[in-house]
Amino acid sequence: MNYPFGFYSFGKNIGIKDDSLDFAVIYSQKICKAAAVFTKNNYPGSPVIVGREHIRTGKLQAIVINSKNSNVATGERGINDARNTCKALANSLGISPELILPSSTGVIGVPLPVDKILKACSEAKENLKEGNLEEVARAILTTDTKSKISFREIEFNGKRGVIYGMAKGAGMIEPNMATMLSYILSDWDVDQDLYSELKFCVDETFNCLSIDSDTSTSDTVVLMASGEAGILPSQIFRKALYEICLDLTKQIAMDGEGATKLIIVKVENAKNETQAIKIGKSILNSPLVKTAIYGGDPNWGRLVMAIGKVFDEPIPYENLQIHFGDLSVKDASTEQKILLSKYLKENTEINLKVNLGMGTSKKEFYGCDFTEGYIKENAYYTT
Repeated sequence: MNYPFGFYSFGKNIGIKDDSLDFAVIYSQKICKAAAVFTKNNYPGSPVIVGREHIRTGKLQAIVINSKNSNVATGERGINDARNTCKALANSLGISPELILPSSTGVIGVPLPVDKILKACSEAKENLKEGNLEEVARAILTTDTKSKISFREIEFNGKRGVIYGMAKGAGMIEPNMATMLSYILSDWDVDQDLYSELKFCVDETFNCLSIDSDTSTSDTVVLMASGEAGILPSQIFRKALYEICLDLTKQIAMDGEGATKLIIVKVENAKNETQAIKIGKSILNSPLVKTAIYGGDPNWGRLVMAIGKVFDEPIPYENLQIHFGDLSVKDASTEQKILLSKYLKENTEINLKVNLGMGTSKKEFYGCDFTEGYIKENAYYTT
């Protein structure tokens, strides 16, 4: 595995819930330029509150993460726990607490087992290994079934560096953003504002993702750039960063709770981006559309419904063109419905193209089907 130079990490089990990995630290030997984007939920988790404070300087040197408990809706105690976690790790690593971003994911409304976390922080330095980031990618998982990793090696002016991303997320996902954590590490710096580069890529990828329309309280995407390899022009850096974010977005969608299919909705010829977003999200979040795709039911009326219920963006029916793959959906004949059903049943990546005939704007959205597995996962989540 190829890692950015100068990053060390580990993942381990500290007994938060079960015997799986549930605690991780990422550390850079050099203070990094950093940027982050957080949830817009009105009840952000304590780590998000503290993380927002720490990222204001635009610098980070470490990230501390626990899974299985989100430290959300835990009041002042939760905020103090997040701060004390950073202090304990800072003491172990010999850095400032303000250079550490805390991150938690898991069940809401349960206090952190803070004694276990503080003990793990105090032992952090001796557990660090060079690279080792795939271990972190496993430690941050909750209901995910697999790790999500994407990286790009970049050579420029005779130097080689790596941008490496990981993410977790399977349910409670409807950005801005979702029960989604993503950490992107780079030994390249960029010749433009780091936050602007990250925000552009997040808006075009993670913020076009939905599993179940529920916006989590914990979402964080953070980018750390050490500059050890040098400085890249914006167009090279952004291209690689976008590809990583898009790859992780699709991995999250495909690993949605109970999911069997990745759904890509392409809205074309919208009046503007706002119209494209409203209609794309309406289609992607419709339980009736998602269940029909799961069952291979070519019930195209559900697509018309999902578009028509966006009341403030009326689209003339005669303008609409809808395709699954290359197959036209609107007014489908019996024979066409057989072909549509076959397409839905035989493919695990479903491409749905919706032409609104209203303008020139376009946008893509990413999600998954809705199955019995999602119900089972969430009906008994804490029991």
